[in-house]
Amino acid sequence: MRAILAGTLLLSESHHTGADVPTARQQRVDQAVVRALEYLARAQEPSGAWRIERIGESTAATSLAIMAFLAAGHVPDEGPYADNLDRGIRWILDHQQPNGMLVHRKSHGPMYSHGISTLMLAEVVGMVEPSLAGRCRRALERAVRLILQAQQIPKSTNHAGGWRYQATSRDSDLSVTGWQLLALRAAKDIGCDVPADAIDRAIAYVKRCSTRGNRGFGYQPGGGTTPTRSGTGILALEVCGAHRCPEVLGAAEYLLQRPLQLNDHYFFYGVYYCTVGMFKVGGNYWEQTRDRVCELLLSSQRADGSWLSPRNERSHGPIYATSMAVLALTVEYRYLPIYQR
Repeated sequence: MRAILAGTLLLSESHHTGADVPTARQQRVDQAVVRALEYLARAQEPSGAWRIERIGESTAATSLAIMAFLAAGHVPDEGPYADNLDRGIRWILDHQQPNGMLVHRKSHGPMYSHGISTLMLAEVVGMVEPSLAGRCRRALERAVRLILQAQQIPKSTNHAGGWRYQATSRDSDLSVTGWQLLALRAAKDIGCDVPADAIDRAIAYVKRCSTRGNRGFGYQPGGGTTPTRSGTGILALEVCGAHRCPEVLGAAEYLLQRPLQLNDHYFFYGVYYCTVGMFKVGGNYWEQTRDRVCELLLSSQRADGSWLSPRNERSHGPIYATSMAVLALTVEYRYLPIYQR
């Protein structure tokens, strides 16, 4: 089993191999990840949950924190953070709603939390001990059914195939759609029933969000391009198998010319999608993105190991920002199945 012992990363062959000596940048990344995970462990609530600053205990924050540990090589049944992971996973399972929704508190956008938590369950189900794995699998299947049902709600042609804030929403947006597609792809990879037609309809929606001339992606069809939205569109199409399609390559070129900045709106949301998306595109797109994102994140980590957005994500708090930063920094570790090319 994979673990991190005594605060030292035991890195897989996909990360450091043989006699390879880690670069100075990679050593800094490894150290930053260790400090970030120590912070997240300290910040866990007695209940097993993690919190979003403005709303309290949250399935989204808890699932993001769990995935941050997994992405760094930790597993729920051994190592220094086994208990943190086990308690967090069980807290998520305890808060699944009767309709399958994975959300703790009512909000204007429960499908965000649901997509993130469904993705987490799909990633973790093969890592937990058998009795818990069965419970995770049952919860995952219910969660996937809800996502598929939400996609079937009658919508106009422009919004068909996507998702929005509520399971009953009659419109769609790229941001919520991205999380649902990541969740469906991860669930499909471990054997859940995800009809090909659902993926095809979602691909068509994401492509409609591509701006004229394939110069990035908008929040909804016809919307303007931003780096965060472009990263979301890239990753959504890449995980669906539309590798290096014109919409992806156009957005990737845009991101090289207009890379994500620390003071951009929704920076930490964007740093996750842009990093993982460009990693999947590969080549020069990934190399330039990696170098820039690493410097942005390494230079902005706080003394306690956390990150905090300087702008509109500040109200989400440091657990959200720190989890997203770790997920971006660890993409080359390739521990999470969704990171595989």
